Amino acid sequence: MNHTQTAAPSPGFADPVQDSQRAFRGLLDAIARPGTIVRLDAAVSAPAPLSAAAAAALLTLVDFETPLWIDGAAATPEVLAWIRFHCGAPITTEPAAARFALVTDTVAMPPLDAFCQGDDSYPDRSATLLVAVEGLEARNGFRLTGPGIEDEARLAVEGLPPGFIAAWGRNRAGFPCGVDLFLTCGDRVAALPRSTRLEV
Repeated sequence: MNHTQTAAPSPGFADPVQDSQRAFRGLLDAIARPGTIVRLDAAVSAPAPLSAAAAAALLTLVDFETPLWIDGAAATPEVLAWIRFHCGAPITTEPAAARFALVTDTVAMPPLDAFCQGDDSYPDRSATLLVAVEGLEARNGFRLTGPGIEDEARLAVEGLPPGFIAAWGRNRAGFPCGVDLFLTCGDRVAALPRSTRLEV
C-alpha cells in the first residue's frame, strides 16, 4: 500500500504567547505612528517568500474569521499549508472578499480599490494589506502627514508599484473608508493608515 507523506508546515512563533504579544505591540506602534519603522522582535519561521515581518503579522492578525487573499507569487503549497496550519484563515481568490491581503509581488498588485473599502456605516470592515517591499528607510523618500504624525515623517520605500502615490491619494480621499497598509521588509514594518497623506 502506498502512503504519500506530506511535510509538516514549518514552525510559526518560537514562543507563541510571548512572540505574538511582542508582534502585536509592534504592529500597534507602527499603526499609531504612521511611517515609523518598527522592528518586530519576534522569533518566527516561515516558508519563502514570507519575510519575518509578514509572517509575524499574519500570525498576529489573521485567524479563522478573517478571509485572506494571497497573490500568485506567495501562493505556494508551502505557504498555503503554513497559513492554514498556523492561522486557520479561509483563503479567498477575490480581493474584494478579503479582510487581509498578502502582496509579495507589487508589480502584479491589484489596484487598491479592488480590495474591500468598507462603507460609511462600517468603515472598519475594509481590508488591511501586508505589502512586501524591497527597502524601508526612515529618511528622505515620501513626506507623510496626518493623524499620529507630529509635523511630518519621512519614509523611503523601494519596490512600490508605479502610480502608487496617485492611487494612495484616491484611497485617502475616500476616508473614513479605504484600505490600510503594512509595508514589510525583512523583520521591519511601517504602517500607512488610510488617513495618512503621502507626498513626494
